[in-house]
Amino acid sequence: MNAESNEKRLGLVQSIEKWASSFPHSVAIHFDGKALTYKELNLRANRVANGLQRLGVGKGDRVAIMLPNIPEFVYAFVGALKLGAIAVPFNTLYKAGEIQRILKDSGASVLIALTNFAPMINEIRPELPALEQVILTGERNLVFAGPEKTAFLQLVLQGDLIKDVDGAYKKMGHVLLKIMEDFGVKEAWYKHRGSIRVRGDKIATFVISEVGPIALINAVAFLGPMETRDFFRVLWIPPEIKDKVVEPMTSVEQETGKRPRWKQVKKTMVMAVEQGFRVGIKEGSMLRDELVGYEKLRSLAYEVR
Repeated sequence: MNAESNEKRLGLVQSIEKWASSFPHSVAIHFDGKALTYKELNLRANRVANGLQRLGVGKGDRVAIMLPNIPEFVYAFVGALKLGAIAVPFNTLYKAGEIQRILKDSGASVLIALTNFAPMINEIRPELPALEQVILTGERNLVFAGPEKTAFLQLVLQGDLIKDVDGAYKKMGHVLLKIMEDFGVKEAWYKHRGSIRVRGDKIATFVISEVGPIALINAVAFLGPMETRDFFRVLWIPPEIKDKVVEPMTSVEQETGKRPRWKQVKKTMVMAVEQGFRVGIKEGSMLRDELVGYEKLRSLAYEVR
């Protein structure tokens, strides 16, 4: 989007503000069976603008928008224009290399995207020195899991073990990498926050959350081939993001020809975590602080949006 077309969009902002003042209850957006009025649209766009302003965004700054056709796109687009910033929307179906080029060429300092894209953004972010802020919205990450085919690992750790967040991601990435190597997976690699991959295909992923004094790490490792078509029979995903949701995956069984037994999975994971974080793991009930952190994270996960 060039400066000239962006200036033309300013008329859009003025129109929305005028309608929000003169006809506040008129419907501005219909989405997923719900109606949003001009008053609500203007209010939410103002919130985006205020948030961006607090991050230092001003006139002429580039705000990249990587959102599908959802109301959040409108809030982000109008919010950026309210500041006189230049909105840089682009197709969510683009691959990581294409997105990297767009962000580099545009010089965007802020990116607004769906949470689903967080792992991919984390992987390319080291190559984007101009990108200072990443704002995530929408539903939380969609994680595929199937009985007997997926191993979940949840760690509840004292917060001081991840004071250095980048260091914690690096440490956990190498813990998962060690687990994959112990399973016999060759060519697995870990570059930055996000996923463990084999030739570009995801074989394990994790996320670190801070809840008060507690750090929680949720990791998923694919032990057997996942059939994603089963999930989409009961779960509707917007076509715009489906391609990202079903990014190429592989599994231990596909890479080694055999699926590890659960006893081996448990032993391998426990040993790798103990060595990686230099902690001792014992079976039994969680301690008080661990239980508080765990329950708080569960409540956030079940929060009604």
